[in-house]
Amino acid sequence: MLSPFDDEYFMRKALEEAEIAYDKGEIPVGVVVVINDRIIARGHNLTETLNDVTAHAEMQAITAAANFLGGKYLINCTMYVTLEPCQMCAGALYWSQISKLVFGAEDQQRGYRKNGVKLHPKTQVKQGVLEKEASALLKRFFIERRNLN
Repeated sequence: MLSPFDDEYFMRKALEEAEIAYDKGEIPVGVVVVINDRIIARGHNLTETLNDVTAHAEMQAITAAANFLGGKYLINCTMYVTLEPCQMCAGALYWSQISKLVFGAEDQQRGYRKNGVKLHPKTQVKQGVLEKEASALLKRFFIERRNLN
């Protein structure tokens, strides 16, 4: 039997978080962390709201997931994030030992792969899930920002 809880389902939930960030004037990146088909953490960028360069969506979700699980390791968890993580977030994912990372749009300028950052050796990676939707939201955000200035 097919489960309705596939990678696209959870990436749509991450896109909902990205829309929340967009509505707040934040760069629209959203994330959910899942274990056993259950969302245990959500996050979206809050760098402008909190005036904190470390308040990326992934960092918010890693902290929330660790609090939910009662420990610092995210073993058996999957993170769904709309944009390829930066090197800071990839470093945090490395230390959390997350089991799987699924991302939508790649970040050709600031993504962890561009910067040569490695994830934990046991972390599986899948890219390109709902990439068009994630990219379109980011492009819309930056076009609107340019037109405001």
